[in-house]
Amino acid sequence: MNYYKEIKENLINNEIIKRVKDYSKNRSDLETYYKVGKLLSEAGKHYGEGIIKKYSIKLTNELGRGYSERSLKYMRQFYIFQKGQSLIANLTWTHYLQLLSLEDVIKIQYYIKVCEQNNLSVRDLRKRIKNKEYERLSKDAVEKIINNENIEIKESIKEPIIIETKEKEIISEKVLQELIVENISEFMKELGEGYSFIDNEYKIKMGNTYNYIDLLLFNIKYNCYVVVELKHSELRKEHIGQIQTYMNYIDKNIKGIYQDKTIGIILVKRNNKYIIEYTSDDRILSREYLLR
Repeated sequence: MNYYKEIKENLINNEIIKRVKDYSKNRSDLETYYKVGKLLSEAGKHYGEGIIKKYSIKLTNELGRGYSERSLKYMRQFYIFQKGQSLIANLTWTHYLQLLSLEDVIKIQYYIKVCEQNNLSVRDLRKRIKNKEYERLSKDAVEKIINNENIEIKESIKEPIIIETKEKEIISEKVLQELIVENISEFMKELGEGYSFIDNEYKIKMGNTYNYIDLLLFNIKYNCYVVVELKHSELRKEHIGQIQTYMNYIDKNIKGIYQDKTIGIILVKRNNKYIIEYTSDDRILSREYLLR
């Protein structure tokens, strides 16, 4: 079999399709690079690893740029990874180039799934990879996401929570709150999917005293209110009592009868797992924040 001839013909046909059928060029790219990857894999078995470099030089001379040795190796890697699986409609070749550079198969599967579920652009995908989203979730959560299993709200909240800012140091909880509110959309994505913003400094009256919840959110996916308290310190036991009081207030006075119980998240500079471990209310979670 003339592997080089087959590879060249597939690549030429793909270039033609991309010019005359713009709507289908992504599908054509993926199908072509899959076929080329298969041919490269078979050629490598017959002629050795050096054949890819040889083909790269010939293709570049005859077809122009875009067929470097690295690019051909990605096509082969794509074939090996994708073999026996269906192509994801909203993933482009540029998505796959970002993914295949990760090498870890489980990590690639995770990001493929979140791209599919959230229709991520390449830019969004790059940002999630850069922020090490995969590494900030538990192995159980990652496995459930890959397998399309339901995960609990507490499993979807990353550790630590990244807060984008030019500030090198947060000097108060008020400043931390302002930074989060300025970019509330990104903050809610850090917590997971399905969040909507209700208010900051949410005022509640308990007896003759007014109290203020730092952030009040609602999660549509889990059908519950989420109270977020911000602490510029290590987690302390008194923080648990405070947020529990706020959660109970929301459940008694705000929550509807068809909504689930309120979740509490304490965002702290340093976590203390022992305090959470000995808290009886598993609706209360603590997460460290990281400034970036």
